[in-house]
Amino acid sequence: MQFLSISRRRTDIFPPEAFTPELLAHEGQRVKQMYASGVLRQIWRRGDAPGAVIVWEAASEAAVREAIATLPLAQAGMIETMVLTSLEPYPAFGATI
Repeated sequence: MQFLSISRRRTDIFPPEAFTPELLAHEGQRVKQMYASGVLRQIWRRGDAPGAVIVWEAASEAAVREAIATLPLAQAGMIETMVLTSLEPYPAFGATI
């Protein structure tokens, strides 16, 4: 099952200097690990605000939430998941509309 998450950096609470190169490098390493394992399918930087849009592959929303919780920025309380929703096939590509 696939899920979509939209997150934002908590720039209202954390100043830009809190997002250190070291912390962001750890975040990138964890993202790469999840991509290699198949749980994280796609990731995009948001164009409107600091944050990310991620397509996840997991058995449940709870499993996605567990994966998000392993991100260093999430562990530090520096990101907020604004949207987390399951994705369903687009019906026009199926046998019936």
